[in-house]
Amino acid sequence: VLLSLPIRYRDGTLVLGNIKTLGTLFKRSTAPLPDTGQWLLLALNERLPQTVVYLLRAHIISLHHYLMLFIMLGFSAFFDCIKGPGLGIGTRYMFVMAVGRFLRTITFVSTILPSARPWCAAARYKIPDHPHAWAQKYYVPYASDPRAIRRVILVDMPYAIVQNYTDYYRPDWAYMNFLIDILRPSAGEGPSWYHLVNKAGGGCNDLMYSGHMFVAVLTAMAWTEAYGGWISVGIWFLVLHSAQREIRERYHYSADCIVAIYIGILLWRVTGFIWSTRDLDQARRLAKLDEVQNRLFHAAKDSDIDEIRGLLNEVEMAGQSKRTFSQGVILSFAAFMITFTLLFVLLAFSLTSNG
Repeated sequence: VLLSLPIRYRDGTLVLGNIKTLGTLFKRSTAPLPDTGQWLLLALNERLPQTVVYLLRAHIISLHHYLMLFIMLGFSAFFDCIKGPGLGIGTRYMFVMAVGRFLRTITFVSTILPSARPWCAAARYKIPDHPHAWAQKYYVPYASDPRAIRRVILVDMPYAIVQNYTDYYRPDWAYMNFLIDILRPSAGEGPSWYHLVNKAGGGCNDLMYSGHMFVAVLTAMAWTEAYGGWISVGIWFLVLHSAQREIRERYHYSADCIVAIYIGILLWRVTGFIWSTRDLDQARRLAKLDEVQNRLFHAAKDSDIDEIRGLLNEVEMAGQSKRTFSQGVILSFAAFMITFTLLFVLLAFSLTSNG
């Protein structure tokens, strides 16, 4: 695309003309990155039986199913199906989710990767004829010319002169005007910034790492810690199936899914010390056992069964978590927080929908 533009030097300075067509052409013609994971899946399609290929292509499980599995796990704590601090495993899940989403946003904002589906932007959005002002100044002039790239590395300053272009549409979004340079609306898309944000749905450029896979891995890690066994093994197989389907259908590159898997496992392990109630209970029991060890030996020598039973009961009681609040208080607080959060979100959307 860039080679088709009139590039010339004026007094030793790079000048790029006819920039207005670049926005549309860049979105439509930028090739996806070479992905060896996609190549591997295509090669397997040629060699595996069609029944297996159909099974790999099948939409067995999706994002909302993983969230339903998490909700089932969270509510199972109320019926003593899992040991732990009640809502602790759910709190840990949401905390890790928030941290992971924050890290993901920092990651994909730092570098713009081309979409694995090149037609996405043209099919979903009204693309401006010219690229973003920053892209015109800092990226376009140095994107394809090796001499320009080498010079900008040496001088470490932008030196290209870009021709002026017609100002694009700038609606009045009041306090939300800062979103104009991000969303870049057109006149036919309406005055509502919330409508554009809602329609974005994650955008079309590749987002490193996969949010869907991150949720799937967190669900699998939570089930593995709570139950283990064949149920968790089955969930992990579903996670791998979802990963290959994300790659196969080109919603993400292979690297996005792989990074999401080990980031999810790492974050879950790192935050384990915050809600490690099971390990903490065991440590309390061992500490209490060391404390009463001598008394236990003396009671055993004296064949004092009642003393031994009392000491062992003390050890067991030391490992139990102290209940600071009743079940009713905890449920009331949870209901209040859920109601407050939903009302806050609804009010925010309704009061700021038009800027």
